[in-house]
Amino acid sequence: MSLDLSPDQLDRYSRHIIMDDVGPAGQAKLLDGRVLVVGAGGLGSPVLQYLAAAGVGTLGIVDDDTVERSNLQRQVVHRDADVGRPKVESARDFVNAQNPDVTVETHETRFEVGNAEGFVDDYDVVVDCSDNFATRYLVNDVCTLAGVPFSHGAILRFEGQLTTFEANEGGPCYRCLFPSAPEPGTVPDCATAGVLGVLPGTVGTIQATETIKLLLEYGETLDGRFLVYDAADTTFEEIPIQPRPDCPVCQEGGIDSIHDVTYESTCGIQAD
Repeated sequence: MSLDLSPDQLDRYSRHIIMDDVGPAGQAKLLDGRVLVVGAGGLGSPVLQYLAAAGVGTLGIVDDDTVERSNLQRQVVHRDADVGRPKVESARDFVNAQNPDVTVETHETRFEVGNAEGFVDDYDVVVDCSDNFATRYLVNDVCTLAGVPFSHGAILRFEGQLTTFEANEGGPCYRCLFPSAPEPGTVPDCATAGVLGVLPGTVGTIQATETIKLLLEYGETLDGRFLVYDAADTTFEEIPIQPRPDCPVCQEGGIDSIHDVTYESTCGIQAD
């Protein structure tokens, strides 16, 4: 970790540097940090914006989708001129224009069993900004098994949910909270139920905050706490997450590999 900040960096990050809790050493940690953002949509947009602004040195973006005009109501790193482009490309261009200190690694592909381990092993923190249960469970399982901390967020209509898992031995993990996904078709998605355009900004900004704290090794994250935000009433509810003794991922005697799981339907793990 280098503490040799350039004059431009001392100027750009001056409001971090004058904080005793961050300072030059903390800013150097951010510049040396490597964060993988899974999904460059509604949640990924504010996450990328604020991590780039903060000077997180390397941002990996995984997304296989292209920009649609209906995305622009909430996915604020994409512009009207980007419609039809791969999201990883337009997101990369946004970050490059915002902060030249940041290296963007684009991965125009789905986050799936065949590549998940390779991605996670290459980053310090993972931010789950996905929009489907199969990816959420895969992020949980691969990060927990690899010991890589991750932030989880989800949005629908006026409600946001988020938490952080520091991948500590003994849990908890996402499967302690939700052992398996709901049956297909029982939970609507944003395409069918809608989402308030500003909602992912609130949730994604908290995810970015959690990520920065993990890189700085400062403060308390949401590990062990599940936060539910109701934008209609402007309320936050906090639900404790306890390790589940029979969790097949974060407890002893469970699975050893994501290749032991079929990430379809309810993403459940069958006992041997």
